[in-house]
Amino acid sequence: MRRSLTPAAADPRPQLITASAIHTIDDADSVAEALLVIGGRVAAVGDLESCRAEAARVSALAPREIDLGEAVVVPGFIDAHAHPLMYGQMMTWVDCGPERASSIPEIVALLSAAAAATPGDTPVRGYGYEQQNLAERRHPNRHELDQVSTSRQVYLMNASGHGGVVNSFTLEQAGIDRTTPDPQGGEFFRDADGELTGELSDAACNILTGVRGVKVGHHGPNFHLEDEPAEHLRQLEAAQERFLAGGVTAIGDCQVTRREFDMYLRLAERGELTTRVSMYVLSHLLDEVLELGLHGAFGNETLSFAGIKLYADGTLGGWTAYFPDGYVGDPCRTGQLYHSSEEYDALVRRAHAVGLQTATHAQSPDAIEMVISTIERALADRPDADARHRIEHCGLPTGEQIERMARAGIRPVNQPQHYYNWGEGVTDAIGTPGERFNPLGEFVAAGVPVTISSDAPVADPIPLEAIQVAATRVTRRGHSLGPGELRISAREALRGHTINGARSIGREDDLGSLEVGKLADFAVLSADPLAVDAAQIGAIDVLETWIGGQRRYRKDS
Repeated sequence: MRRSLTPAAADPRPQLITASAIHTIDDADSVAEALLVIGGRVAAVGDLESCRAEAARVSALAPREIDLGEAVVVPGFIDAHAHPLMYGQMMTWVDCGPERASSIPEIVALLSAAAAATPGDTPVRGYGYEQQNLAERRHPNRHELDQVSTSRQVYLMNASGHGGVVNSFTLEQAGIDRTTPDPQGGEFFRDADGELTGELSDAACNILTGVRGVKVGHHGPNFHLEDEPAEHLRQLEAAQERFLAGGVTAIGDCQVTRREFDMYLRLAERGELTTRVSMYVLSHLLDEVLELGLHGAFGNETLSFAGIKLYADGTLGGWTAYFPDGYVGDPCRTGQLYHSSEEYDALVRRAHAVGLQTATHAQSPDAIEMVISTIERALADRPDADARHRIEHCGLPTGEQIERMARAGIRPVNQPQHYYNWGEGVTDAIGTPGERFNPLGEFVAAGVPVTISSDAPVADPIPLEAIQVAATRVTRRGHSLGPGELRISAREALRGHTINGARSIGREDDLGSLEVGKLADFAVLSADPLAVDAAQIGAIDVLETWIGGQRRYRKDS
């Protein structure tokens, strides 16, 4: 599944870059002192004199020498699972996360202030709360959001992105009442008397996208809320700056619909799509993808089609992941599967039959079992030693499932920041087994490659924070989650956010390490993540981010 994509124009001027250490992340984990860049690609890497000699051999122009002093260079981080446009849109909403609000009245106050500042019928939208982090240890309800407004939409998105709470006006506007059946793959939550609470999850969020908005049915949570194209472009540009500030140079967008595709094309036409994006098109568009004959990757170095995104179950943070025996924190909740096993099997096997990579969101052991079993059957029908099917999040696989993943070449794509932010909430939800959430150490022990990502906006795209948490498993509250064997080394975590991320999006020929012939994408750091104490990795600054041999971000610039 190695992909050779059409190269874009690059700066041909030779550049000779030196630093206190350059981690190449090649197979030998070599450390160099100099990097020669020509035409946007790595022309040489190693000691200073050999790079100077190579520059003289291949170019009549003397290289421009750039000394980064005591800084450390690593390959540009690959964020293999994120939602950039959604992240940019959230940046225009009200932050109701734990640093801003620790109780429901504080959330109501934040949203009310936003409503007062935006008169008229403009929707009031907030994000970032996680119910187990609130003093009340529950979701807000519609009556509490009615204090914000009874005449326009109020929506408070859960930190998971898989739903949240709306006010009464929103339900009435959409024609939802106590008799409305739950949609497949979603739920309108009710209290003990059968009255709507205002909480909604996953496919039920379709009511929020408006008449012209994207409707994804039961193929995933609907976070595709519509704004004017010009506003979406501003949101995407703002999100892109945040990724660059974290040292991220390439992104796997893991729920692409016409909204995202349109915005990427518009930004690319303006020459302002600076991060590299690999698109995973949502499974409700599989028929269109196959009809167009998109049986493999296409695009260029900046924007490319990578595969198909599917959902097996919901989220642990929102308690919609599928646990048929109920949650310890609420035995009446079981979560749900988005598809029957037969429907899911048909989707994956159709994609696999033409050589498409699939990336399936699955959190619970039951959902993960459905994914693994389907992929095993698909591989039996059409063997492919390099299919690289992915399980997104892959929160709680059993040991036996991990062994089968290794045999089938299935790649989990994990987010350590999830348990950094609310790992305690997972144990509250499902009990002691939640301590194994994201068992990276077990993956490494079984020979399953680890890929680390952010899932932005569920977590901010801060790879150094994710690497720290993967190496320590210490949460934001200071708790150590699970036994030590679930941790991985800082080196393994760095590889998980670079070369393994590149392999997970099928771009390792171009990205993920600093080797001759690859694109010169790298981050300049204030300290060495492999030399400092693991608990301090997140405090390292990203000083600069380079893409294709061009500086795209400089701290405080």
